[in-house]
Amino acid sequence: MMEIFWINGQYQEDERIFDSQFEVYEWTDSLYQDFSNGFLRKENIGYATPDAKVIDCLTELIPQWAGYTNVNVTLHKDIIEIDGKDLYRIWITYCR
Repeated sequence: MMEIFWINGQYQEDERIFDSQFEVYEWTDSLYQDFSNGFLRKENIGYATPDAKVIDCLTELIPQWAGYTNVNVTLHKDIIEIDGKDLYRIWITYCR
C-alpha cells in the first residue's frame, strides 16, 4: 500500500460537522497550505473528516490547487467506519 501523509488531526475543526456551505468552504480553503506543501514535495496527501460536505468541497478545490503548482494528481475517496461513525477520506496520488 502506498504511503499517505494524513493532514487531519492537527486542528480541532477536523472532527467538526459544519452548519453551512460557507463554513465548509472557508475551512477547506484554509487547508490549501497543507496540500500545497505536499504538492511541492510530491507527497501523497490525504484528509479525513466526519463531514461529507468537506470532502465534496475538497473534490473541487484540490485539482485547482494542483494546477497552481503545475502538478498532475489523481483523487481517491472512500468512507470507513470507526467506532460506529462514518469517516470520509480523500487523498491524492501523483500521475507519473
